[in-house]
Amino acid sequence: MGKFYITTAIDYVNSRPHVGTAYEKIAADAIARYRRLAGDDTFFAMGTDEHSLNVQREAERRGLAPKAYCDEMAVVFEQTWRSLGISHDTFIRTTEPRHEAAVREIFARIHAKGDIYPGLYKGLYCASCEAFYQEKDLVEGKCPHHGIALQTIEEKNYFFRLTKYRDALLAHVRDVNPEFVRPEIRRNEILNVLEGGLEDISVSRASASWGIPLPIDPTQVVYVWFDALINYVAAVGFPAEPERFAKWWPADLHVIGKDITRFHCIIWPAMLLAADLPLPKSVFGHGFISVNGQKLSKSLGNVIEPEAIVSRFGADALRYFLLREIVWGGDGDFSWEQLERRYNADLANDLGNLLSRTTSMVERYLGGEVADPGGARDAFQQPLLREVAGGESIHFNDYWGRLDLARGLAAIWELVRRANRVIEEQAPWNLAKDQAKREELQQLLYDLLESLRITALLVAPAMPSKAQEIWARVGQPGEVAGARHLADLAWRVGARFTGIKAGPPLFPKQA
Repeated sequence: MGKFYITTAIDYVNSRPHVGTAYEKIAADAIARYRRLAGDDTFFAMGTDEHSLNVQREAERRGLAPKAYCDEMAVVFEQTWRSLGISHDTFIRTTEPRHEAAVREIFARIHAKGDIYPGLYKGLYCASCEAFYQEKDLVEGKCPHHGIALQTIEEKNYFFRLTKYRDALLAHVRDVNPEFVRPEIRRNEILNVLEGGLEDISVSRASASWGIPLPIDPTQVVYVWFDALINYVAAVGFPAEPERFAKWWPADLHVIGKDITRFHCIIWPAMLLAADLPLPKSVFGHGFISVNGQKLSKSLGNVIEPEAIVSRFGADALRYFLLREIVWGGDGDFSWEQLERRYNADLANDLGNLLSRTTSMVERYLGGEVADPGGARDAFQQPLLREVAGGESIHFNDYWGRLDLARGLAAIWELVRRANRVIEEQAPWNLAKDQAKREELQQLLYDLLESLRITALLVAPAMPSKAQEIWARVGQPGEVAGARHLADLAWRVGARFTGIKAGPPLFPKQA
C-alpha cells in the first residue's frame, strides 16, 4: 500500500464559500477518494487562511476582533464542506498553534541560512490578491487577476533571497521533475517566469498588525503568503511530530487555482529548498468557473453559494456536474440550465432509471433474490455487458490516474447506458412470462445487478452518498467507501444478490 498526501489551497475567510471554491474542494475530494479505492494510505488536508489584511478589514467592518470573526467563518467553511461530502482528514487554520509553530521553525531555518535580510521595499501591491507585482505582470496597468489599480507601497521589510534558488527551480521544473507543475500550460507559464528571472521577495509587513509576529522583529508580521504556504507541512506534523511528518511529506499533490501557481511553484519550493525540506511531487493549477459566461463577481451579483444548489439538486448532483462538465485543468461554466439538463439526462434518466428498473424487476420476478445461474452462464450471460464493465473500469482507472476526471466519468456512463440498452433489447418482462426462460431471466438480472455494483464503486469518488445508496439497494453490506482495492471492480462469477427491493427514485426528475 502506497501513501498519497493531497492538499487544497486554504481559503480566505473574508467571504463565504462559493461554487468556484467548492469546485476545487470537490475535485480534490474525488481524487482523494479514488486513491483510497486504489488502496493508497491517503491523507487529505484543507483549511482556512486567516491572517489576511482583507480578513482583518471584514472583521472590523462587522465590529469584531479578527480572531473572533475567523472563528465564526471557520465554522461556516467546515459546515459547507461537510454538506458537500468532503472527506478531509484535517482542517488547518493559520491561527492555530501548530501552524504558527511551523511558520516560526521554517523562518528560523531560512534565516539561519542567511537567506533573510532587511531592506526597503517599494513596489506595486494588489490588496485583493495580497500580492506584489512587477510592471511586466500588469494588464493595462492593473492587477492581472482583479483588474483593479494597484497601490504603491514603500516600507522597511525583510526579504527572502528567492533569486538564490532560481537556477535550482528552473532545473527542477524543466528537467528533474517534468510533472512538478501541471497541466502543461501552467508548466510553460512557470518556465517562462523562471527563464525571465526572479526578484527577492518581501516576507514581512511593517504596516500590518494582524498576523504572526516576525521572530526576529516583533514590530512586523510575517507576510500572509509566506505564512499561508507553510500550512501544508504543519498539517502533517511539522515540526512537532517528526515521525508523522516523515510518513506523509512530501505532498503528492497540491490542488490550487491557476492564479496562485507562482506562489506554489516558485516561492513555496524555494522556501522548502532553503529550509532543507523535500519538494512536493506535483502542483496542479485548475481553471476558473464562470456563471452564464461571466466571471464570478459580487458586483455582478452572480456569486452562487453551494447551499443554494444543494438545496435543490443535492450535493452529489453538484459534484457530478462540476466533475463531468468541466475538463480538469481548464476553465468551465456553470448555469442552472446546464445543471438541470445534465441532472435529468445522466442522473435521473440513465443511472436512476437503471437502478429503479433493475431492482423493481428483481423484486417482482425473483422475490428480491438472484444468484449467478452457473451452468446457464455460457448460454445466457450478456458477454458484451461484462466486457463493457471490465473495459470501462480499466478506462476509468487510466483516466483518473492521469487526473482526467471528466473522461473517467464518461467511461462509467458507457457501462450505465449499455446496461439500459440491454434491458430494452432483452425485454426481461417478456422472459418473466415464460417459465422455460427463468434461468435466462436470472442471468440477465444478475448481470444487471453486477453492473450496478461495479457502477457504485466507480461513481463513489464523485458521488459518495448516491453510490452508497446504490450499493445498499443492490444488497451489498457495509460501506462502498470501505473498498480499498481496485480488484473489487472485477466482475464476480457465482455470487448471490439478496434483499433486493425497489425504492424511491435515486434522482427525482427536475421539472
